[in-house]
Amino acid sequence: MIEHELQQLTKELSRTFFHRDFTHQISYNKRLRSSGGRYLLKSGNIEINPLVEQELGLEALIGVIKHELCHYHLHQTGRGYRHQDQDFKQLLHQVGGSRFVDRMSEPNFIYECSACHHRYPRMRKMNTKRYVCGKCHGKLILLD
Repeated sequence: MIEHELQQLTKELSRTFFHRDFTHQISYNKRLRSSGGRYLLKSGNIEINPLVEQELGLEALIGVIKHELCHYHLHQTGRGYRHQDQDFKQLLHQVGGSRFVDRMSEPNFIYECSACHHRYPRMRKMNTKRYVCGKCHGKLILLD
């Protein structure tokens, strides 16, 4: 989906589910890695991870857009727009937005505790001298 179509979809979702207009911009941001999207407080714009649609499909993309529109409309009206706020939780449930996005890619690194053998999948490499197993405090080893 090109950005013009993304803008149109967002405007339609905003009118249909929130009964308000979306007057800012929505765009793809390839640099987003760990989230499906984000609402920018200062500008009022929304950025979406393009991998959401590519790897998870249109339904997941719509869920992410609804989630970000909850932040957008609550912030624009001066209500609680953060994840822990009741206003946000209620509106997200009301419109059927997604709370989380499924993992879009496989973890790059897998660490295992040498004592209890619990595994820790991670996207980024971590310092095994600084971190230990959260269950038994054993030493972590990077698996190949």
